[in-house]
Amino acid sequence: MTIFKGYMKITKQNAAIIILYLVVFFGITLMIQSSVKSTMNDSYTAHSVKLAFVDEDGGEMAKGLMQYLEKYHQVTLTENNKEELQENMFYSNIEYIVKIPAGFEEKCLDGDEKLSVTKIPGSYTSFYVDQQINSFLNNMKTYNAAGYTVGEAVKAVNAVKEPSVTMLASNGNAGEAPVYSYYFQYIPYLLLSILCYVLGNILSAFHKPDIQKRMQASAVSARRQNVEALLAASVFGLVLWGISMAGNLILYGKEFLQSKNVPYYIINSLIMLVVALSLAYMVGMITNNTNALNGIVNILSLGMGFLCGVFVPLELLGKGVKTVAQFLPVYWYVKSNDLLAEYGSITGNVRTEILQAFGIQLVFAAAILCIAMVISKRKRLGT
Repeated sequence: MTIFKGYMKITKQNAAIIILYLVVFFGITLMIQSSVKSTMNDSYTAHSVKLAFVDEDGGEMAKGLMQYLEKYHQVTLTENNKEELQENMFYSNIEYIVKIPAGFEEKCLDGDEKLSVTKIPGSYTSFYVDQQINSFLNNMKTYNAAGYTVGEAVKAVNAVKEPSVTMLASNGNAGEAPVYSYYFQYIPYLLLSILCYVLGNILSAFHKPDIQKRMQASAVSARRQNVEALLAASVFGLVLWGISMAGNLILYGKEFLQSKNVPYYIINSLIMLVVALSLAYMVGMITNNTNALNGIVNILSLGMGFLCGVFVPLELLGKGVKTVAQFLPVYWYVKSNDLLAEYGSITGNVRTEILQAFGIQLVFAAAILCIAMVISKRKRLGT
C-alpha cells in the first residue's frame, strides 16, 4: 500500500489548509444560519417602526391617526424641530416622521390633502407605515361621506380589527425554505476548494517526471498503483463528506432527519463529491506548479460558486449568467438543492427535474474524468 500511504502522508502535511477551509465553511454557515433564521421569522410579519409624530393641527383626526399608529408602532409625539429630527433619523433613533400641518383635518376630508412624511430611503419597513396611513385616511373619508362626525369616524376606524392570515403552502414547506438547505448550498465550495487543493498537490507531486520514472521501475504494477491512488482519493473524499454531514447533523439534526427529502440531499451531495474528485484529478494533471495550482483552485471554487448560485441565489442572477452556468456542474447541484428546499414532498415533475440534475452532474463528472485521463496519457508519453 505504498501509494496509499504516500497519499495519506501528503494529506497530513496539508492538514492546516484543510482545517482553515473547514473553519471558513462552518463560519459562513453559522452566519448564514443566523441571518436566515432572522429573515424567516420576519418574512411575513409587519415590523414595528420607531416613528416620530409632529402634530401642528391638534384636531380629533390627527389624534385618531396617532392612536391608530400606536397599535402597530413605537410612536413618539415630538416638536417640529427639523435639526433634531434629522439627527435622530441619522442615528436611527427614529425611522419615520409624520407631520400633521395646521388645518389638515378640514383639507384632508374636503380634498386630497397629503401628509408630509419623511422616511429612510429604501427601507421596506416604511412601506407598512405608508399603507397603514393611507388606509386610515381613506377609511376616515368613507365614514365622513357616510355622515359620521370626525370623532365617530375615528372611533369606527380604530375599532376595526386586523384580519388574521393563515399561510397555506402546497409544496409542504409552509412557504419557507428549510434552514439546512442553505448549509447544503455551500457544500460545493467546501468540496471543490479542499479536494482540488489537497488532491491537486498530491497528484502533481506523484506525476513529476522523476517520481513517475521511479514508480514505473517499481515492482508494484501500474494497475495496483492506480487502485491504491483511487482508494486513497475516495477515502479522503468520503472523510471530508462525512465531516460536512456531521456538521449538518450537529446544527440541524432533528429538523433535517425529519425531512422526507433526506435521501435526495445525501445523493445530491455524494454526486457533488464525485464531481469534485474528478475536477481534483484534472487539476492535478494540469500543473505541477504550486502557485499555479492555488490560482486554478481559487478560480474553480470561487468562480463556480458565484456563477452557479452557491454564493448568490440563482433567482438573482441574470439570464446570460444562468445560460453560461448551465455548462458547469455546480449549477445543476444548486438547482436540485433549490428544488429540494422549495418542495417538502418530491413527486411527479419535480422528481424528474431533480433526477435529471443528478444525471447531468454525473455526465459532467465522467467528461471531466475523460479529459483528465487524456492529459495524463499525454504526459506519460511526453507529448
